[in-house]
Parts: sequence; C-alpha cells; structure tokens
Amino acid sequence: MKASNKSLGLDQPGLVGGARPADDKTAETERLRRMEVEERPVGFAVPGWRSRPLPPATPIEGRYCRLERLSAERHAADLFAASAAAPENWTYLPRDPPADFSEYRQWMEAAARQDDPFFHAIIAGDSGRAVGVAALMRIDPANGVIEVGNIHYAPLLQRTRAATEAIYLLMRRVFDELGYRRFEWKCDSLNAPSRRAALRYGFTFEGIFRQAVVYKGRNRDTAWFSIIDSEWPRLRAGYLRWLDPANFDSTGLQRQTLAAALAGDG
Repeated sequence: MKASNKSLGLDQPGLVGGARPADDKTAETERLRRMEVEERPVGFAVPGWRSRPLPPATPIEGRYCRLERLSAERHAADLFAASAAAPENWTYLPRDPPADFSEYRQWMEAAARQDDPFFHAIIAGDSGRAVGVAALMRIDPANGVIEVGNIHYAPLLQRTRAATEAIYLLMRRVFDELGYRRFEWKCDSLNAPSRRAALRYGFTFEGIFRQAVVYKGRNRDTAWFSIIDSEWPRLRAGYLRWLDPANFDSTGLQRQTLAAALAGDG
C-alpha cells in the first residue's frame, strides 16, 4: 500500500488532504472583497533595493566542514564510496542511483559545469573527504530569492555537527555575504525526513503545491519552506550557540538541541 500525505500525517487542511471548510472559504472570500473594495493594500516598501550578486565559487569555511564547488576530479571517488551504502537516500532525488562509478562521475562532470543549480561538495573537517552534496538553485538575483536543494548526505555526514553547519554556511553566504531576502527549501510532500529537517533548521512551512512536478514517472506534490532576511539574525545567533564546541560534552552529545538554540532558550 502506497503512502499518502494523510497516512504520514503530513496533510494540511485546505492544502492537501481535504477541501477547506465552506465557512472558511466564505470568510476568505469576504476578506478579499473588503481588501479589493475598501483598502487596496500594497506590500511594504523596499527602499534602495538592487539586484543581488550571483553566488561566488569561493569555498565556505566552517569549524566542522568546508563547502567548495563540486568537482568530479576532486570529489567523485569520495562521494561515490560514501553514498554507496545507502541507496535509499536516492528515493526523492530527481535521478536514480548510478549503476557504477563511471555513470556517477559522468553525472558529476555535467553537474559541476552548471551555475544553476550551483553544486557544492561538503568536505568533512576531520577527514578532509567529501561526504555530501548540496546546491544553491533557482537563483533569482532580481528578487533576492535562492533555494537550497539536491541535498544528498552520505551516512558518514548524517546526524553530525558538520551536517547542520553545512546548511548554516549556505544561509550565511546567502544572507550575510550576498544580501538575499529569501532562502527556500522545497521537497516532495511525502519526504518526511526532509520536511522534518527543514523545520529543525528553522524554516517556516508555507504550504503544498499540488501536482507540481512529474519525476521518475510519478507525481510530486511539493512542500514549500522558507527563511526570510528579517528572521536571519535570530537564527544566526541560534546556530552559533548550537555549533559552539561548549554545547557538546566530552562524548560529543549536545547539551542544547538546535530547536532550543534557535528559540533562544537557555
């Protein structure tokens, strides 16, 4: 029996998993009518706004990992070996697992030439080996919007400080270095681990785009999440609290969860 949004507990009234109640629709229609007739509202001013720069190819250095532009020559062997033990990690990626190293390297050579998606290799600080991939994509400099996607963490990277720091480093580049206004995370609505990760990282759930994509011969309803620039200072401070070595005991266990650190607790 195939999973559904409802069976996974991921449905949202009025988005996926059921129609919006009639009284809610009536209230929304009336609210929109008043806006149209009485208020004519517009968005808040963004004075001095200018198109933002494209992401540079310079590495991003962190305490536990480094992000650098993907290179088949430097990263293909490490990443193929690191991800081979977890074929299930390919379930929600837009491509199937490669049949062999030659196919994987061929894909990486093509991916590394692209500027959108702009693929990064995640290099573990303790080993110097590539253990994951993440891309900045759907880059919209005119509106200051950028998405993180094509995330593929090998088992060696999952549930580590470096895994969380990699996302923080991309946020820091997007908001602090490049001055974008919005950072997006999108995934298959049935991809529960990705949806949980987005919430853990501080993204706000925005809704479901129904029948948004066809991939691998199947439908995808897409869950949308975002962080905006006004939220970033609080989240940045929380990430720095969580990533601080003092947040971990002698066995490596966290003293404060990321959720608590982002909320400013403790």
